[in-house]
Amino acid sequence: MRSFPGSRYALRTVALGYLAVVLALPFSAIVYYTFRDGLGPVWEALTDPLFVSALKLTLIAVGIAVPVNTIFGVACAMALVRRPPKHGTWLINSLIGLPLALSPVVVGLALILVYGEDGWLGGWLVESGFQIIFSTPGIVLATIFVTLPFVVREVVPVLREVGTDQEEVAWTLGASRAQTFRRVTLPAIRWGVAYGVVLTTARALGEYGAVAVVSGRLAGKTETLTLHVDEEYLRFNEVAAYTTSLVLAFLAVLTLVAMNVFKPRTHKEVADVDRRPPGNEAV
Repeated sequence: MRSFPGSRYALRTVALGYLAVVLALPFSAIVYYTFRDGLGPVWEALTDPLFVSALKLTLIAVGIAVPVNTIFGVACAMALVRRPPKHGTWLINSLIGLPLALSPVVVGLALILVYGEDGWLGGWLVESGFQIIFSTPGIVLATIFVTLPFVVREVVPVLREVGTDQEEVAWTLGASRAQTFRRVTLPAIRWGVAYGVVLTTARALGEYGAVAVVSGRLAGKTETLTLHVDEEYLRFNEVAAYTTSLVLAFLAVLTLVAMNVFKPRTHKEVADVDRRPPGNEAV
């Protein structure tokens, strides 16, 4: 089918216009209102102890949830693709996708019903000296729950695409399963893992609903950056709300930039591995 230059330009114009209306204009407005009164109010918002506490708590939640879900995601994907269970695969897939279907508020409420002081396990945990809800562990648990599916969803199709031929060659040449995973499987799925990590990080940074329910919204104690934005905006401290929003956007962009910085090096390493004889890959 012949494509006309005019149609291509029209499609590009529509796509760019859509992105401008949905992304560029709102983000530009945040930048404008953040720096409208100069750098002084921005610096005051960044050095506010409440903002510093919210930033630390957010980074703690992200720093725990992302590695945990990355390890779980890769292990679960390997179990589903390489050693699929004879029965119940549909149930496992449904459970993995549950956080995507449930409202985050429902997730927070469910965690309270289980780990709250009057919940199934909460009373025993509080008596043992472990408070989950309205504390940092509850926020971390809620973040892990809502970000659980992303690495699995990205790695499963990559594993199916690469197949098992290279792994079987490695086993034939005497490589152990650990060596095969480290030198053959992991390089093949690394970009699926990377994109899953990016999605997990972005979701963890921006989580609001589940965290709002389980945190108690205690300023300076259980308030994350997203909750801090809401609280400052409700207090009519707009500069602090806009500044915090800009920090969240900067952290998300920084994650994407870091991934792309390492991308050329990784592609070169994969190309070098592909040019080696099979025996050198496995041992």
